[in-house]
Amino acid sequence: MTPTGDGVASYPTSSHWGAYQVLVRDDTVVGVRPDPGDPAPSPVIGNAPGAQHHATRIGRPSVRRRWLEHGPGPDERRGHPDDEYVAVDWDTALDLLAGELDRVRTAHGNAAIYGGSYGWASAGRFHHAQSQLHRFLNTIGGYTRSRTSYSHAAVEVLLPHVVGAPGTHDLLHRPATWEAVAEHTDLIVTFGGLRVSNTWTSSGGRAAHTAEPGMRDAARRGVRIVSVSPLRDDTLDGLGAEWLPASPGTDTAILLALIHVLFDEGLADKDFLARYAVGAEQLRDHVLGGTDGVPKTPEWAAGISEVDPGFLRDLARRMARGRTLVNVGWSVQRARYGEQPLWAGIALAACLGQIGLPGGGFAAGYGSMGNYGGGATPGGLPRLAQGANPVDSFIPAARVADMLLHPGEPFDFDGRRLTYPDVRLVYWAGGNPFHHHQDLARLGRAFGRPETVVVHETHWTATARHADIVLPATTSLERDDFAASQGDLRLRVMPRAVAAHGEARDEYDTYAALARRLGAAQEFTEDRTSAEWLRHLYEEWRAGQEADLPAFDAFWAAGGVDIPGRAEDVTLFGAFREDPEAHPLRTPSGRVELYSATIAGFDYADCPGHPAWLAPEERLGSARSEEWPLLLIANQPSGRLHSQQDMGAHSRSQKIADRAPIRLHPEDAAARGIGDGDVVRVFNDRGSCLAGVRTSSDLRRGVVQLSTGAWFDPSSAEVTCAHGNPNALTADVGTSALSQGCTGQLVLVQVERHDGPVPPMRAFDPPKIVERY
Repeated sequence: MTPTGDGVASYPTSSHWGAYQVLVRDDTVVGVRPDPGDPAPSPVIGNAPGAQHHATRIGRPSVRRRWLEHGPGPDERRGHPDDEYVAVDWDTALDLLAGELDRVRTAHGNAAIYGGSYGWASAGRFHHAQSQLHRFLNTIGGYTRSRTSYSHAAVEVLLPHVVGAPGTHDLLHRPATWEAVAEHTDLIVTFGGLRVSNTWTSSGGRAAHTAEPGMRDAARRGVRIVSVSPLRDDTLDGLGAEWLPASPGTDTAILLALIHVLFDEGLADKDFLARYAVGAEQLRDHVLGGTDGVPKTPEWAAGISEVDPGFLRDLARRMARGRTLVNVGWSVQRARYGEQPLWAGIALAACLGQIGLPGGGFAAGYGSMGNYGGGATPGGLPRLAQGANPVDSFIPAARVADMLLHPGEPFDFDGRRLTYPDVRLVYWAGGNPFHHHQDLARLGRAFGRPETVVVHETHWTATARHADIVLPATTSLERDDFAASQGDLRLRVMPRAVAAHGEARDEYDTYAALARRLGAAQEFTEDRTSAEWLRHLYEEWRAGQEADLPAFDAFWAAGGVDIPGRAEDVTLFGAFREDPEAHPLRTPSGRVELYSATIAGFDYADCPGHPAWLAPEERLGSARSEEWPLLLIANQPSGRLHSQQDMGAHSRSQKIADRAPIRLHPEDAAARGIGDGDVVRVFNDRGSCLAGVRTSSDLRRGVVQLSTGAWFDPSSAEVTCAHGNPNALTADVGTSALSQGCTGQLVLVQVERHDGPVPPMRAFDPPKIVERY
């Protein structure tokens, strides 16, 4: 804490959107300022003061009145905007919850408990909601868990088949730094752009945002960029990028056409393909038309993507002439058949023969996250051990609604035929599926199926309002912790800045109290308090470092410590390229699998054994687009992280008439009689939402853009969401049977001006709470 005058004290803290300082007067957050060491701080820190003391903060344990009256059981009214809650004391809430956990595990087994935490709650290494919940559930017998993520499930499942699991880890966590790109790369061809606002975020936050300065430095040093995206501003103006406004969802067709040119014109690196890859002949046969009689020429791709074939032909030649980096951003694979652009991108890099060269080859995440290209941390970071889960029951993360709606039904995943468990109790902490998930009306029906839903939360989010038992949690400003992200410069202290709101508790203390009631206190706590755990985790990490680091007290007093061993000269697959026999990939062949006999053996119609163009329904030119003619891009917001702190000042400054902003091309808006500032209804056959219009020529015709993260508001009978959440419209279907990933990036819609009175927006109104029952 540092006094700044006028009774204001400054506290260093960290969030997933970076390190910053919080200003406090009389136990109230009154402002923020960037960390002085951050060269490109995120404006998202401006949300913190408004969010910290907002009316939606949860101040007391609360139980849904209908659950108290009728007991556990399915309830279609769960999540109704007019549901009432009863405020109870902590002992009552914990006794009810411990009794319900014991009932479910005794009567139905621990697989009937779904531990649905999906991270992002706090940047802290100890007060990490997902780790805390999973550790607790493991100590009481286990739980059904989720695997993969909404962010990049296709990456996580496909790429181990293509480049091996260690290669996939390195692609996600150890790519070349922006410094290496600036030094070695001639051309970046990036599918999904290099959106700077995405780089404000890292899991754990960053001491310094280096992605934007890294991009600018690379451009100054002559690195050329081609951005394949329907949004011009997916790449900064100052980078001089060439914009290729392809029809969304057609990246695979473009990639296959580029490969076709390389093979057709003798530009493919045959020596590389022979030594480092398998399946090159199958790939060549496919792109030249041998498998289906359709050569994947630039002219063929132009008919799908609406990109000039001459440009594609010239681009392929330019890529072959110099050091080229092919980047497929996470957004591209969050669509139906999302595995295919990833696989085709690796295939293109292999045909160029540049995998394993500094600044060349393939990448899966530049412009998707702040720590991508920011170095690596070989020694790891402090973390709370979650223990072993004795229950072998899981689902892909994005299939939670399927699990709840269809218990006992089979599903495919990565070559296995599995069965959805019969979940009776959903325990969620630190996440908001009513932001992440698709088809929110369907998700609401799914949340009506369990017997009990438990949520730990700081605010009355839509997920909290679908819970039967709601336990108030402290925010990261209300507890001590420390933070860092993968590849970060510094492990930073996060001292408590303000007192806990109302009766909110640290989640660790909540789980410790539950564990005592369930006979697992020693196993969960190991007889440590929160303060003792912080000291233990730091000293455990310190002991594993080769550098001489200060002891905990000195670390805390100094405000942090530089992370040793940070690697900045990583060349992905460099050892493999140098000697593929001595350093084979962990694939069946030991090489890059352009054709996978393993995947082909799964016999999935929606994911064949090599990269292929599979036409999705949600695209311009499809039969479905005849009824829903606009393709909506549901990208990540620039005003917040996902749905976090949507009520904050920076997030709300972007809204129009209190609704999420939707961008339309001026000609698309004019054709519908829509102007800037209008409130519109965005709809299709799944749902509808209201949004505020902003016209822009930074997107191509036929495309509209509505970012995710507006708090779900089902309070109006006129629309599914009165606030502007695009997941009221998206399809709840997996990428393919292989990955079963999220497909929420693209959805076909229609847009019309909303005439007449606009329904009130109630997303930030807390539910009715009865003080006595």
